[in-house]
Amino acid sequence: MRIFAHRGASAFAPGNSLAAFAKAREMGCTCYELDVHLTKDGQLVLHHDYNLSSDTTCMRDIKDVTLKDLNQCRLVHSFDPSINERPPLLHEVLPIVVEELELLNIEIKNDDNVYPGIEEVLWKQLNLFGPEALTKIFFSSFDYLTLQRLRKIAPAAQISILTRLFEPQKARNLDACSVHMNKTRITKEIVDICHSEGREVFVYTVNDQYTMRSLERIGVDGIFTDCPNLFLQQKERLPKDLIEKYTPLKLSKKTRFPQV
Repeated sequence: MRIFAHRGASAFAPGNSLAAFAKAREMGCTCYELDVHLTKDGQLVLHHDYNLSSDTTCMRDIKDVTLKDLNQCRLVHSFDPSINERPPLLHEVLPIVVEELELLNIEIKNDDNVYPGIEEVLWKQLNLFGPEALTKIFFSSFDYLTLQRLRKIAPAAQISILTRLFEPQKARNLDACSVHMNKTRITKEIVDICHSEGREVFVYTVNDQYTMRSLERIGVDGIFTDCPNLFLQQKERLPKDLIEKYTPLKLSKKTRFPQV
């Protein structure tokens, strides 16, 4: 069963933060999930909600802010006091997770097309990382029209259905590689239909062994979890000062991925 770090190791650091992904990697993760939005000036930023007020010092919608505005924001949290970050950009996170990367699920936040053109911006940026990286990335969204636009722009993209109500025909229309559902909604029947059509099934958000084993018994292929340490063997600890190590400035000197 694949174990995806849900917004990084979000039980141990702010979700979608550099610290959360560094912690997940330290725990032995090779599969990750993150949420992406588009700023007013075309930056792909990681955050769960459409408004920054939920967990930052800013009180604005992401669609209305620029990178300059974002640089003034800081995550508000009750984790390690040394974590002093703004919400990161996508290209700042990728170098943290790339080592031994198996799969990266990018959830596109775009209900009602609040970010016109996000599909094209995302696909163009990821193409800068090369074809090998794209084979390890798949895209999901609760907004079906977003996935349709992405399929039109990028016929080769690996697309996943993220849904509360399973509709097999939508998965067929998009030639989806997987279906993602909440643990309370998934059933063995849904798993069997997906498998019969060559699709994997990933379930969120699972933070205990009992639920994971129950899902495994009905054939679920993977889970999204805030607590990867419950399901993975921890690797040797990364160097000290993880947050400092993974600042964008230092990433730009190390990564083989281009900065955009």
